[in-house]
Amino acid sequence: MEAKQHQIKSLKSYPETGGRSLAAAAGGDGGGGGGGGGGGGGGGYRAGSAEMEMEAKIQKAIDFKVEGHRCYKEKKFREAIGKYHRALLQLKGVHVVDGTTGSEVNLLNQAAAKLTEEQRRAVESTEIECYDSLTACLLQSELVNYERVKEYCLKVLSHQRDHFKAMYRAGIAFYHLGDYECALRYLRDAKNREPT
Repeated sequence: MEAKQHQIKSLKSYPETGGRSLAAAAGGDGGGGGGGGGGGGGGGYRAGSAEMEMEAKIQKAIDFKVEGHRCYKEKKFREAIGKYHRALLQLKGVHVVDGTTGSEVNLLNQAAAKLTEEQRRAVESTEIECYDSLTACLLQSELVNYERVKEYCLKVLSHQRDHFKAMYRAGIAFYHLGDYECALRYLRDAKNREPT
């Protein structure tokens, strides 16, 4: 437990590092926590450690998203898809954390409910960016899963109704799925919102 708390502390985001974890700013991977150090062991989860764990999950998600962007730029689309999925899995952990005891789940849910406005915005923007980037990667595949492209585009649009790329890609997905009426509607909406 002490090693886990030490690792979480090392992943906490600090403004002076540009929003990155201290380990990432120092050139580390943000992973291994090393040993001993952290005092105050004891029985069970505390609210403070639950809040730190929420912060760590958000930071890990952002780090995976950044890695996904790097892979996408290098045209490593399968790798990028994996990174974006891992980021989204971290964010699901912010809402509900599996594999914990009842009291731990309660404390973690309380911590999730107490996310600051900045943290909530970070979670939402990371989710939107990951789903948007996933659709871009999926469309680069040899065999495109248009059902999944549609699903991810609709998730983006549920957060940002005027997201141009998601509208356009949803239109493409609906077209390939044979729903030409929806395809036309999304493509027209995208054309009306096209950046100049």
